[in-house]
Amino acid sequence: MKLHYHPISGHAHRVQNFLSILGLPHQLVLVDLTRGEHKAPPFLALNPFGQVPVLEDGGHVIPDSNAILVYLARRYAPEWLPAAPLAEAAVQRWLSVAAGDVAFGMAAARIVQLFGRADDMAPLVARAHRILALMEAQLTGREWIALDTPTIADISLYSYAARAPEGNVDLVPYPNVRAWLERIEALPGFAPFGRTPVGLAA
Repeated sequence: MKLHYHPISGHAHRVQNFLSILGLPHQLVLVDLTRGEHKAPPFLALNPFGQVPVLEDGGHVIPDSNAILVYLARRYAPEWLPAAPLAEAAVQRWLSVAAGDVAFGMAAARIVQLFGRADDMAPLVARAHRILALMEAQLTGREWIALDTPTIADISLYSYAARAPEGNVDLVPYPNVRAWLERIEALPGFAPFGRTPVGLAA
């Protein structure tokens, strides 16, 4: 099993973390985003969208972080994505949040800080706080975001939520979210996501 990744990518970390938690042996293949390797023909043959991560498993090529999480759960760890309709819908709802508002809020704000872009931070930070407030409410009286046990929804949301301060998004107002992050970090096999000294983390 090979994971094409870059260590700065929260999308790639989702998959790397899940592979580690599941104890699945895998080889990390660095895709150097700074040199444009993700837009070069060899990588585009794996993922025409030119994005990390990409998983290769037994001759199968699976791009997109959430798609990979679904694949891994279905094939190797179905307890992380229960098949009961209501349970699966609850998980999928938060996968959509991770692919939408998180990507265009917390993740986008972090990218602006990492690369020193001139983008307007205000709407990105506002979107991030809106989602964190919804997560904070969802986690009231419960340990995990979608169900009573950890699921791939928790894995998908973790990376950018944990590094939100790097995008000037303060986690102090969200005690439930911070406790949830700690629970994920306490899972056996958890793979840490590298910290970058930018934004509030500078």
